[in-house]
Amino acid sequence: MALDILQIKSFLAVAETLHFGRAAQSLDILPASLGRQIRLLEEKLECRLFLRTTRSVTLTEAGHSILDDARALVAQAERLETKIRDVRKSETPVLKVGAIDSAAAGLMPRLLMMIRQEHPDLEVQLFEQKTIHLLPKLLSGSIDIAFCRPPDVRDQRLNFRTLFFETAVVALPETHPLSGNRAISISELADEPLIVPDRRSRPHSHDLTIKLFVDIGLTARIAQVAEEKQTIVNLVAAGTGLAIVPRWTSRFQVPGVAFVPLSMPPGATRSKLILAAAWTRGTRDAKRDAFLSVLEKNLPELERTA
Repeated sequence: MALDILQIKSFLAVAETLHFGRAAQSLDILPASLGRQIRLLEEKLECRLFLRTTRSVTLTEAGHSILDDARALVAQAERLETKIRDVRKSETPVLKVGAIDSAAAGLMPRLLMMIRQEHPDLEVQLFEQKTIHLLPKLLSGSIDIAFCRPPDVRDQRLNFRTLFFETAVVALPETHPLSGNRAISISELADEPLIVPDRRSRPHSHDLTIKLFVDIGLTARIAQVAEEKQTIVNLVAAGTGLAIVPRWTSRFQVPGVAFVPLSMPPGATRSKLILAAAWTRGTRDAKRDAFLSVLEKNLPELERTA
């Protein structure tokens, strides 16, 4: 009987948290997907591993009996991943960098120019994807470093270095009465239809908009959900609504759309767009360290242009 390592990891995550929601967050997967992995494992083992009610989750006797073996299997799989990752790095001189759209458009062009000046022999391959796809690639060794939104529950196998908070702006039609403002407050958006990112693929950006309203006792009036920043800005141009987006999206230069700075309320740190660098904990990589050194040295300048 072949066991699926993702199913074993799913079992361990639930066993250690006794909460399906928190376990799904720790694995960066949807709760429905986590539940499916548990069901498949239970079907394969032909026994129940958890007793679930609307209020609690507990291990069955069978679940308790396999807990130590499951931990050993996952530890062995992680050692194998580390060994394979080290072999890959010894075979290729290329540094593979993953980046969310904000970093790919707003940070990387300037940073790559700095890298070329200080390390002209360092070749960098850039892969643009969402955070939910980048973090598993880090763990598998497919990429060496990622620029991402740090999740609320962080995998302990990864290091996260918060770089800065990106500047948020309001995208709105040029004909809108607020388009001539020097800045726009959240209270001024109270009755405006809003376009927000899809939470399944962009949880941090989605929650940014919602939390900003909740913090001052308002509810965001969501008119449309969209996934890509370009789509969101195009919807603004079409008159669908307004959107809170990172400042770099103004580079799209979509006709008919204005970008006005968002006036953040005091103490709104938790509602800001965090950009972080992430890499696997406990690994050595001279190329990655050289890259990070250039990043750290030039971070104040890079933050000013973000």
